[in-house]
Formats: sequence, structure tokens, C-alpha cells
Amino acid sequence: MPYPDKLLAEDEEVVRHLHPHWVTVFWPVVRFLLIVGATSFGMAVIPAGRQQGVYRLALLAVAVLLLLVTVVVPLARWRATHYVVSTHRLLFREGILVRRGRDLGLSRITDVSYTQTLGERVIRSGTLTIQTAGDGGATVLARIPDADGVQQLLNHMVEEDADRRAQESAGWIRDGWDEEPAEPSPSRWRDRFSGG
Repeated sequence: MPYPDKLLAEDEEVVRHLHPHWVTVFWPVVRFLLIVGATSFGMAVIPAGRQQGVYRLALLAVAVLLLLVTVVVPLARWRATHYVVSTHRLLFREGILVRRGRDLGLSRITDVSYTQTLGERVIRSGTLTIQTAGDGGATVLARIPDADGVQQLLNHMVEEDADRRAQESAGWIRDGWDEEPAEPSPSRWRDRFSGG
């Protein structure tokens, strides 16, 4: 079962699955190009002689180490960071070797706000701040793609979850007193708040 489907309950569906904004991987890609270019140039200018192979091998080892530390690790960290909005909760997962995660039930979310600098507005990124009931602080998620769209989506999902819970507590769904209301449609939210 693919991620994040294996984390969901039976009646829960993914509405939106995000990674940090692509700008997060911009500098690792630039470093990759610079390291490959500098290594190629360095190998070409090593003078011919008995030690040429040793120097080239040493230069290649340094380049591979730099690529691993400055390119592969940040890309893997980006790929391993997940922000998932489902019909019942908001899930965060991050980390390569050591994983960290947090689940916030939509019913616990009291406020969702976002901030964007001018540069973030241009690239459609931002920071989400999520206030929850019973917690002393806020959860802050940086470099979220389409931060304003995600903020609107979360606000609508919180309202829809509150309506669903109110109907369940009134017995409309369990006892069949009234016609069963339509289930929240994740595809409707995906279409409306898909971002670009």
C-alpha cells in the first residue's frame, strides 16, 4: 500500500498530499551543477604524468563526498517530508533515518493562517501557522506550495468536519432520523483547491 494511504482509516481519504515547495531543491540542484562542472574542469587540467590517476581519483572522491552531503541529503530530506490533508486530519511526516510525525485532527484545529514575503508570493509559496485546541503553541510549516490555497482548503475542511461531527452527534447518520447527508468529497476539494 503506497504512502500515505497506509496511514489512513477506512473512511478516510487523502484530499491533498504535498512536499515542501520546489524552491527547497533549487540550491541542491545548483550545487550539483557546480560540483560536476568544477570536477570535470579539475580532471581536465591535471597534468599528465605518473600521479595523474591518483589525483583524478582523489578529486573524484572529494566530488562524490560533496555531492552526497550537499545534494543527495537535501533532496532525500525534501522527498521524505510529507504534508497530507485528509478528510479527518492533517498529517506531517519528515526525516530520512530518524522519522518524526504529527497528526492533527481537524476537530482540534482552531485557526489556520499563512504569511508570504514578496519573493514567496512570486513563486507561490509561504508559511502556514496552525493553532490547535489544547496546545500551548502553534504548528508552523515553512515553504508550503500554494500556502493561501492550502490555508483555504484547511479552513473549509475544518468546517466540513465540524458539520459532519454535529450531524453524527445529533444521530442523523447513526439512527437514520433524516436522509443521510452526502459524504465529504475529497475529489471536490482536490479540484477546487488543487493549486498550480
